Amino acid sequence: MIRLFAAGRLKDTLAEMADAYEAAGGESVVAKFGPSGLLKDEIAGGATADVFASADMAHPRALHDAGIGGPVICFARNQLCALVRPGLPVVSESLLDTMLDPEVKLGTSTPKADPSGDYAFEVFRKADAVKPNARAALEKKARQLTGSEDSAAPPAGSSVYGWHVAEARADIFLTYLTNALTAQREFPGQQSVMLPDALAVTADYGLTIIEGAPEGAHAFAQFVLSARGQSLLARHGFAPP
Repeated sequence: MIRLFAAGRLKDTLAEMADAYEAAGGESVVAKFGPSGLLKDEIAGGATADVFASADMAHPRALHDAGIGGPVICFARNQLCALVRPGLPVVSESLLDTMLDPEVKLGTSTPKADPSGDYAFEVFRKADAVKPNARAALEKKARQLTGSEDSAAPPAGSSVYGWHVAEARADIFLTYLTNALTAQREFPGQQSVMLPDALAVTADYGLTIIEGAPEGAHAFAQFVLSARGQSLLARHGFAPP
């Protein structure tokens, strides 16, 4: 049995990948999904895991630097975009001005606990080069709605990002493009707006094998990196490393 800890956004993809791996003769995979930073802390605190697949490179590298994980490999990439409520007129070129509008509610995930939040705050840092003092204004108004242990949970099976927008907690939610596409399927009318080049942020997803993991953990990691694994990631909207 392979014990997999993985970023919540990878749930559907890696669950499908685990099924394909087992069907090809691999060991069974038991997965736990959640915010990458919280999972990293669990592993560092002694939780039993064999493979850690994070939505960033920093958390698995922290385990590697602590002697808990092996080398870190980038296995997929994602992009940050804006998930926008129906009826709010916004395009890439007007996105920053709209986010800065005091009447517009801006949602993010929680930095440090969830890389999605860190990536959103990287967008805010980049905004300062476009509009002076934009970073401070965006950081002040951002609602950290997901990613922490006490974040509100959506109904079972529902997209947390689309749910927050549908419930009017956010007019714009900075999240991964893969999350936005899922939300749009569930909540028709919500929009995904790409960030302009000056604000664009790419998310690199990192994988590490925990020290002492069985040989099957290495085989599963190789499957993730294989043509079959990469095709599954691509089908769910991820870009290749």
